[in-house]
Amino acid sequence: MTVKHLPPTVKQLLTLRSPHPRPTPSLPKLTAVLTSTFQDAKAKKAERGWLTLAMCTLLTANAPPTIGHLYRFATRDDLENASTRRGFAEALDKAALMRESALKSCIFVGVPRTILSLANLHETIEDDVRNGLRKTSIRTVNTENVNEIVARGEALWTSIYEPHAVKLRNKLGSYHPDFIEFIIQAYGTVLSPLPGGDAVQGNLSRALGSIVGTACLRAEGNVGPQLTSHVFGLLKARDTPGLSEEDYWLASDEGTEWVVRTVDKILDVVKPELGDEAAQAKL
Repeated sequence: MTVKHLPPTVKQLLTLRSPHPRPTPSLPKLTAVLTSTFQDAKAKKAERGWLTLAMCTLLTANAPPTIGHLYRFATRDDLENASTRRGFAEALDKAALMRESALKSCIFVGVPRTILSLANLHETIEDDVRNGLRKTSIRTVNTENVNEIVARGEALWTSIYEPHAVKLRNKLGSYHPDFIEFIIQAYGTVLSPLPGGDAVQGNLSRALGSIVGTACLRAEGNVGPQLTSHVFGLLKARDTPGLSEEDYWLASDEGTEWVVRTVDKILDVVKPELGDEAAQAKL
């Protein structure tokens, strides 16, 4: 029998316990914190790192309209005036980076919030940018690439978790034998940089991938051990061959501190209760 409608009692039940995304924060306050943090990033030549962490922080906070606001902020001279959008190539690059950051975020904070944020980004971007984004998957697993994908996942796992990579792998495998295999495969298909470097649209470097994890887990809250692991992962990204100047700074002690503090500044606007909890903990 085909089910076309929810039973009335179930439909009513689903309206309880906050089923909707959090309310959109004050947009003037959001614009102010984006402006100040972006100017700081610009002075440090860390604009890509800033856009990555801002996207992941807003996605995790689960206020989807803020994603479109971020895109407009990043691509226009005047937020309210579409005609002030800067060049097509810049808009396409930033949309692709935001989209890729969102995809990687699903590893840390799940699929539902990723769907909501990607949907808002898709609705916000202009037709020419939407048409310019890649339409065909380059992550499809088949018999010809599966070993390469698993090898990428293993390499990223080792890069992030050494000298505890083997111990942690065995521990997670003891919880469920399929769990660690799923993680390694997800690292290989989604979290690790794609082969091809900057030639691949929206490709995030090793350092930017760790910024995704750091920003998501910082914004999520209450996942201290996982946050610590991925902050270590960002610091260890400094050993990646061929680092850009920006990535090398982001993976430095100073850069990593800046990433966490910048996430916190954005969170103070979109998810202020985390700040309240931190203040109470100090009392």
